[in-house]
Amino acid sequence: MSNASDLVAAERRLTRTLPAELRRLLLESNGVIGHAHVGTVWPIDQIIETNLLFWSDQTFTQLYMPFDALLFFGDNGGGDQYAFVQKPERPDIFVWEHESDSRRWVANNLQDYLGRSLRAGGDNWYQL
Repeated sequence: MSNASDLVAAERRLTRTLPAELRRLLLESNGVIGHAHVGTVWPIDQIIETNLLFWSDQTFTQLYMPFDALLFFGDNGGGDQYAFVQKPERPDIFVWEHESDSRRWVANNLQDYLGRSLRAGGDNWYQL
């Protein structure tokens, strides 16, 4: 479980505000482990480190479209990652498919995402 000061520190390091739904979840539990032990929602430290890497790594800028509009918070265990779109700010969840660099809608909000991903019973539920 994260506390409010952890989240304030995270937002300072990320230089952006965490979505309210994600903040509430992280205050209750520091992440959610899904089927096959995938990081359905990462702990706050992993959210920080992954996003800072994706936003600044020069190798990524040569391989992929920019990630600065996304806030990654979970993955499927195989390289695809889930994110909020923050520019423009919206509650929808998108998946970034690492092999094709595609970004597509998978859920209306975090609650919808958790319901879909945890109910599906598989790591590639969004490809159905």
